[in-house]
Amino acid sequence: MPDNAVLRSVLDRAAGGGRISPEEALDLYRSAPLHALGAAADAARRRRYAGVEHIATYIIERNINYTNVCVTACRFCAFYAAPKDTDKGWTRDLDDILRRCAETVELGGTQIMFQGGHHPDYGVEYYEEHFAAIKAAFPQLVIHSLGASEVEHMARISKVGVEEAITRLKAAGLDSFAGAGAELLPERPRKAIAPLKESGERWLEIMETAHRLGLESTSTMLMGTGETNAERIEHLRMIREVQDRTGGFRAFIPYTYQPENNHLRGRTQATVFEYLRMIAVARLFLDNVAHIQGSWLTVGKEAGQLSLHYGADDLGSVMLEENVVSSAGARHRSNRMELLHLIRTAGRVPAQRSTTYEHLVVHDDPANDPVDDHVVSHLSSTAIDAGMAHPELKLIDAQ
Repeated sequence: MPDNAVLRSVLDRAAGGGRISPEEALDLYRSAPLHALGAAADAARRRRYAGVEHIATYIIERNINYTNVCVTACRFCAFYAAPKDTDKGWTRDLDDILRRCAETVELGGTQIMFQGGHHPDYGVEYYEEHFAAIKAAFPQLVIHSLGASEVEHMARISKVGVEEAITRLKAAGLDSFAGAGAELLPERPRKAIAPLKESGERWLEIMETAHRLGLESTSTMLMGTGETNAERIEHLRMIREVQDRTGGFRAFIPYTYQPENNHLRGRTQATVFEYLRMIAVARLFLDNVAHIQGSWLTVGKEAGQLSLHYGADDLGSVMLEENVVSSAGARHRSNRMELLHLIRTAGRVPAQRSTTYEHLVVHDDPANDPVDDHVVSHLSSTAIDAGMAHPELKLIDAQ
């Protein structure tokens, strides 16, 4: 284990904008004193955002899960249904999806995430139809959706190359890719939890293609499924290497495995301290990624708030609808007023942002805060009890 003087030197270099190696990042993750690690990451954040370092952002969005039918069967997932499981499987029709988009706009949402299972019948044509319809009806909504795994799957179904699939998605209205499907990029943990998905290298190759074609994305990491500390840092290294070439990752978002209703169950989980250490190390190591997002949805509101002191500049979203991690046991709920309070009591000024992180509304005066109590997370969700606040939004039979 490196001594404190060595760790201090690495922390100081990273806080000042210097690049650190994967080996140094692993040393910091394992051994740096927690508060010193957080202070260095916060210094790096303040240096990067000098002039607006007092602001922390959030977004209002909706995750429209269009189907739970999936051929991938990831071991950590409680959301999917096998294609032959007609009792559990469902899909939403286009009218249902457009109603959900309309409600998102009415509640001040600016972004939708369109995500679902790897349905055996849904090729590029399905997504072209849906994205074009959403853009025609709601041109103001940003479609920040899908990920490399969905692209790989739909291209295979349509018998086209990945580059053609991405080009067609962009033409149909896709604005940017989410970091969906990254899970753990290193080979051993990825094969353990998602053996039917593409490799981590292939995931990155598809994202690199998207970046080259003009579609930026976010990057994510699923923590707590049994990966080692070294594998977590290797995940960061793989992202940073691609980012050096493309600059296309807008943000990094680590989140924690939820243990209910899936094949992994509760065997391993990342602690809150491991999560906060990852937020901090990510801010110090990913010197080429602009934004680090805290995930209150999986770690809880208190830990999410703490992430703002460990290098995060964004507290995620008021997620009007979400079914995937909720199906696995994430029970944290929030609303816009509560997020404003969390950000403000962390010593920051809240600002609603766009998908590309422009500040849409800066809430610098509490007297002018919005008071619309309809802007709540999970107002419509199939994954939690009493989660269908709007019964007119129906599911249709998956077959």
